[in-house]
Amino acid sequence: MLRPTLTLCLLLLPLLILAQTVTGVAIVTDGDSLEIRGTSIRLHGIAPESRQLCTRPSGRQWRCSQQAARILSDRIGRRGVDCVARDIDCYGRTIAVCSQDGVDLNASMVHEGWEVAYRQCSRDYVREETDARRAVRTIWSGSFVIAWAWLGGARLP
Repeated sequence: MLRPTLTLCLLLLPLLILAQTVTGVAIVTDGDSLEIRGTSIRLHGIAPESRQLCTRPSGRQWRCSQQAARILSDRIGRRGVDCVARDIDCYGRTIAVCSQDGVDLNASMVHEGWEVAYRQCSRDYVREETDARRAVRTIWSGSFVIAWAWLGGARLP
């Protein structure tokens, strides 16, 4: 009798993880990563490269991924963040959509041109990216290597 109960628990465990909401003061560890009360969180649907450099129209390079992390940290401050889990990545991090005061932080980082929509995982923030690109916001004002092509060297725009 114990074996079916254990099997059922193991089958339901991923659903419990995905239903999880992590809430608290966040520490920004990267432009797309947070930590809340010991839980490592990667923001769903967006993609920077942690050592990403971007190039301004003048040709001068700048640390756009580092600046994105600062912007996210400044935005969050010491106020609470709510992160709704979507998945667990291969590193054991919770993949989540995070919000603060009802504002989707993932979407706002893409809309403001600090991050790109990670199309390989989701199409959730493509509209925000399109808006940022058309408005020539932040990283879209110059050129950069798209995160998933970092090793291949493809430059955008």
